[in-house]
Amino acid sequence: MRLIVGSDHFGRPLKDALLVHLRAQGHDVDDAGANSDDPVDYPDVAQAVAEDVAGGGHERGILVCGTGIGMAITANKVPGIRAAQIADPYSAERAAKSNDAQIVTLGAQTVGVETAKLLVDAYLRSEDAGGRSAPKVAKMIAVDELYRSRRNG
Repeated sequence: MRLIVGSDHFGRPLKDALLVHLRAQGHDVDDAGANSDDPVDYPDVAQAVAEDVAGGGHERGILVCGTGIGMAITANKVPGIRAAQIADPYSAERAAKSNDAQIVTLGAQTVGVETAKLLVDAYLRSEDAGGRSAPKVAKMIAVDELYRSRRNG
C-alpha cells in the first residue's frame, strides 16, 4: 500500500519506528517529517499530509503528535478527508471498515511503540466494508460537500 506518514517533533520517534515497521512489511511509505527535534507545529504537517491524501498522492496517511487529537482535528478540516484518532485495535479496524477513514492519528505520549504497530496493522488490514455503513459514510461526504460549496460560493 502507498502510505504517507508525518509527525510533529513530539511524535517523531514513534513515526520513525512506524516507518521501519511499515517498510519491513513491504509498504511503499513516504516520510512527511518531522525529521529532527526542532519544533514543528502539528497543523502544518497534518494539512500537508491530508492534502496529499485528498489529492490522491497516497492511498492512506498516518499522523503522530503528542496525543493524536490535534492532528485529527486539523486533517479533518481538509475537504474530502476522514481522519480518525485510534487508541485501541477495534477502533483502528472500524476507522477503515465503518468510516472509510483515509488517515489515522496516534498519540506518541499516550501509545507505546508496540501498541502503535498493532493499531496501524489493524487499520491497514481493514478496508471499507460498505454495507450498512455505506449510507453513513455517504452522509459524512454530503456534509463535507455542503460546507465546501458554502465556502466556495
